[in-house]
Amino acid sequence: MAKEGIKARDRKKQAMVARYAAKRAKLKEEGDFLGLQKLPKSASPVRLHNRCMISGRPRGFMRQFGISRVLFRKMASEGKIPGVTKGSW
Repeated sequence: MAKEGIKARDRKKQAMVARYAAKRAKLKEEGDFLGLQKLPKSASPVRLHNRCMISGRPRGFMRQFGISRVLFRKMASEGKIPGVTKGSW
């Protein structure tokens, strides 16, 4: 599992992106690139990285479920994810 500080930093970046989203869109629409440069760096959505909501794992992230592949497999085998069954053919 990721350290709590790393997960907290990620949540902080997500909040900042959400806070400045409308302002960024307005500045982009107007073509005011100097105004865009004056915004904080972390306000850019490009700087976000997908992380597992539970463990904070940065790799093997499944967008559809918002968790890592490791936790997805564990939770699916325990029956905690509705509609997911083990495949056999």
